[in-house]
Amino acid sequence: MHDTKRHKITVLGAGAWGTAVAIALAARHDVLMWGRHAEAMAATERARENLEYLPGFPLPPGLRVTSDFDAAVGHVLHGTDDEPTLLIAACPVAGLRPLMEKLKAYPIPNVVWLCKGFEYDTGLLPHQVVREVLGAAVPAAVLSGPSFAQEVARGLPCALSVASDSPALRERVVAAVHGGSIRVYACDDMVGVEVGGAVKNILAIATGASDGLGMGLNARAALITRGLAEITRLGIALGAKPATFMGLTGMGDLILTCTGDLSRNRRVGLALAQGKALDTIIAELGHVAEGVPCAKAVRELAAKLGVDMPITNAVAGVLFDGVNATVMAKQLIARDPRNELA
Repeated sequence: MHDTKRHKITVLGAGAWGTAVAIALAARHDVLMWGRHAEAMAATERARENLEYLPGFPLPPGLRVTSDFDAAVGHVLHGTDDEPTLLIAACPVAGLRPLMEKLKAYPIPNVVWLCKGFEYDTGLLPHQVVREVLGAAVPAAVLSGPSFAQEVARGLPCALSVASDSPALRERVVAAVHGGSIRVYACDDMVGVEVGGAVKNILAIATGASDGLGMGLNARAALITRGLAEITRLGIALGAKPATFMGLTGMGDLILTCTGDLSRNRRVGLALAQGKALDTIIAELGHVAEGVPCAKAVRELAAKLGVDMPITNAVAGVLFDGVNATVMAKQLIARDPRNELA
């Protein structure tokens, strides 16, 4: 039977996804959500709603918010067998290293992150960043999978995967998060889970551009399928297990992000097809679209590893080299034939 213990949980980050996770978990646990801007958190507390990042979703009565970092981390420093603790980092990839640097000063019991991508300057995956800063002694995990913040906050069904080299932390995350409308599956392939979560954002830009150019559903299916091949090639080169990419954080997240109109990265592609400048697109989104900086990091990493990633290279060409989206699409179609499963 599933463990129903009440956990003490801190969510560090009050963006759309952090707020959605906090809302979902607060139905069953003692949850404290931290945001770095005192005024924004005060406004969230007054409205009992995150008007900036997740409007329209009231915070449940039991969900507390704060801008006091000491209080937020202190909430999870002293757990018991009857009330275990969980520390969840809900920041973008760019904020992960600074957040981990702040956490170094505390004897944290564990850390779980939700971000998807590669660190822009170093090309490191999130678990590598965490290990560089905190070392190997702190149990660490990534929670990922096909999930839009609005649907999770609404209580609609979703399935996620938690990956960690700590069996105890995997069990704790499953115990805390699995329940209600959320299913959680566990695995030990952190590399595979993180590569799938990162690269699918780039492919969502490609499929958005394809749809925006009116290339049809056949083209969309081809991009998703060949995109999965790219994800798998890069993942294997980095040490991932091939089977991981057939699961929630590979195929599952890829399908959702490439086809769902709530996807920020898909919306970037749609706007590129309209001929909009990247700066304008990002300003209009008002949120982070991780596929944009990720495309540059992955292009450089793939070149360094000798991994063939034509769709990623094409997207990076449009984003950073001034290539027209229509030209990108024609270049992909004109590529020489090859063995599909090579």
